[in-house]
Amino acid sequence: MASSSKNILITGGAGYLGSVLAPMLLGAGYSVTVLDNLLFGQTALLDCCHNKNFSFVRGDCREECVVGPLAAKADVIIPLAALVGAPLCNQDKLAATSTNRDAVELLCRLASKDQQILIPTTNSGYGIGEKGKLCTEESPLRPLSLYGTTKCEAENLVLSRENGLSFRFATLFGTSPRMRLDLLVNDFVYRAVNDRAVVIFEGHFKRNYLHVRDAANAFLHAIANFDKMRGRAYNAGLEDANLSKLELCTEIQKQLPHFVFLEAPIGEDPDKRDYIVSNARLLESGFRPHFDLSQGITELIKAYQIIRNSRFSNV
Repeated sequence: MASSSKNILITGGAGYLGSVLAPMLLGAGYSVTVLDNLLFGQTALLDCCHNKNFSFVRGDCREECVVGPLAAKADVIIPLAALVGAPLCNQDKLAATSTNRDAVELLCRLASKDQQILIPTTNSGYGIGEKGKLCTEESPLRPLSLYGTTKCEAENLVLSRENGLSFRFATLFGTSPRMRLDLLVNDFVYRAVNDRAVVIFEGHFKRNYLHVRDAANAFLHAIANFDKMRGRAYNAGLEDANLSKLELCTEIQKQLPHFVFLEAPIGEDPDKRDYIVSNARLLESGFRPHFDLSQGITELIKAYQIIRNSRFSNV
């Protein structure tokens, strides 16, 4: 059990990753404060409210008068608050920049040198990798979107201070109390269950994947091993899941044989990412993921018996 005297502040802690991470941190004995503006009307953290070590503040991570008093009490700060994904960032570029980068700059300014900041970024910062060559943490960052750019800038801010580290997460998948259907694996399995078909654009594009619970576990691992891990970026994904979209569909088809997928001969994917990633540095620190892609697909198939996103259909 962790010492309950360690206080952890999570901004954006009611989101897809945060609503998995917060209960895990509480279960490990930490005190957790979540700051979130509940932009999507989510109620994901209701199950934490019985825990005496849990606090929730509804507010904006960009406002110093809100963040300042919370940051002052924290031993560890995890800035999850972000507009996530290229499409959402392009809808409101000002909010994307002020949330994804400027709010992290505020935390870095407010935090003392003894406070630890652990930031999730994204391996979409690699953009388009070199053919057949694994992206390591030393590979050049060439983000293709405003989302990727703001996350790379936030990472630089955290790593330039004494007590910071970052996780360059692969594309996350799996169920969460604040579910997201727009993530690639979650989306394709949803279509396989409900439509039994998907049309793929640029199906040879590759990327890496990681279960949302393993992403949360990476933070617990880093808090426990902070002294030896600090000051560095870590790719975080499954070593055996550097897959193209077509290969991902083949994995889904193993569990849903009626699933049909076709590659469109014309048309483009707005998300141009194409890279393969080495997660060796994180593995060398002792971290091991618990969930493979196949387990995640099984889990999502079950979840989609519960989630029926039919609010806009007549039947």
